[in-house]
Amino acid sequence: MGPARGLKKRKKIEKKHEENASGSSEKEGSIDWWDELSRKMNGLQSPSKGLDKFKSVFKISRETFNYICSLVKEDMMARPGSFTFSNGKPVSFEDQVAVALRRLSSGESLVIVGDSFGLHHSTVSQITWRFVEAMEERGLHHLQWPSTEAEMTEIKSKFEKIQGLPNCCGVIDTTHIMMCLPSSDPASKGWLDHEKNHSMVLQAIVDPEMRFRDIVTGWPGKTEDWLVFQSSNFYNLCDKGERLNGEKFVLPEGSGIREYIIGDVGYPLLPYLVIPYEGKELLELRAEFNKRHSATRLVAHRALARLKEMWKIIQGVMWRPDKHKLPRIILVCCMLHNIVIDLEDDMQDEMPLSHDHDFGYRQRICGSVDIKGVDLRDKLSLYLSGKSRE
Repeated sequence: MGPARGLKKRKKIEKKHEENASGSSEKEGSIDWWDELSRKMNGLQSPSKGLDKFKSVFKISRETFNYICSLVKEDMMARPGSFTFSNGKPVSFEDQVAVALRRLSSGESLVIVGDSFGLHHSTVSQITWRFVEAMEERGLHHLQWPSTEAEMTEIKSKFEKIQGLPNCCGVIDTTHIMMCLPSSDPASKGWLDHEKNHSMVLQAIVDPEMRFRDIVTGWPGKTEDWLVFQSSNFYNLCDKGERLNGEKFVLPEGSGIREYIIGDVGYPLLPYLVIPYEGKELLELRAEFNKRHSATRLVAHRALARLKEMWKIIQGVMWRPDKHKLPRIILVCCMLHNIVIDLEDDMQDEMPLSHDHDFGYRQRICGSVDIKGVDLRDKLSLYLSGKSRE
């Protein structure tokens, strides 16, 4: 099952989570769980604001929250053990999801989140990790490469509408997830990047609606973009001709343009990865191509900026994370980012549309060039120069 597309599939998703969550939640009396929880939370003494306050706390709508609950309920409820608030009352399933989402979206420490909910910080940690594990199992269908020709055709059409690039299937970009590591840790030097920060790389391929279609994470922040890419499964599939192998776009003179993705100069120019032309005094058609290329790449910048803005646990300097767990947290945040898009949650319209996701990081240059990539880029620039004169 692939991610939701448009109103029809959104209704299917909503219907599914209603079937999973209806009845049982009413029988358990959890329909008023938010009113009860909001009374417990420090700084939220007036539950009468209802949905507006819910959105301000969790950055998603109640409908999206209910859908997420439907995804993880079976796995989380199957785990042994129970949790209690400081007043001795049990922590309901909805409370657990709320605590985990608050931890991921606020980026606040375990102690601060625990204090606001009336929970011990170790309980917040356990609940959050249960949620992360359940999302890994149940949410992967929200982060996948397009599985049908119709889906890919729609993506290429939407990319072309941005700046005219034909047959483009995605934008690739990399951002850094900061980490706070003690200098006394011998392993900390291995995570020191080119800007003298401790960080982990997140590489993402994004569709025109800012949805993540493929991600790679876990590499130290000093790892070059091209090396992360060439070590990825996506690269291997492309090299074997098993990805970006759909129909060609036929040019007026009869030659074809294959499927490809675009990226910045931190990546190599390949037969299926197009980067901009380098140099200051470029020919007019090359400068025009770079302008369109750059404007199209903004979709990835905005996606990564929104990911960090909405799921603040991966924004700024993080706690001292378990370097084996951090990639899994990043993955789940990317899934949640996509779910908000798939369910057409109106909260995304209230988020600022920033594109600065890696402040303070200078552009690294790969410099590797494949002759077939040169041919593809030249064909594209010539085609686009013709369109600009129309």
